[in-house]
Amino acid sequence: MKLWKWLGLAGIAGVAATGAIIARDQRRRAHLSPEQVRARLHERYEQSRSRADEQEARPSVRGGPPGSSSSVRTGDGTRRD
Repeated sequence: MKLWKWLGLAGIAGVAATGAIIARDQRRRAHLSPEQVRARLHERYEQSRSRADEQEARPSVRGGPPGSSSSVRTGDGTRRD
């Protein structure tokens, strides 16, 4: 019985802590002007584009894109050119 009591109290504390974190985040966002929000979105977009470009420029582990190999492994484990 005591175990369930402690688990219930821990659950309530977790919900309260999550609510406090969400409220703090919403207050922080509420103080931004639309121009600031737009600038942050543009900045995040540019960062994601640069990461995507870096990943495309990196060679894959096998040396090329998937399916670029001239030989194909069949279902029984043999290779076919």
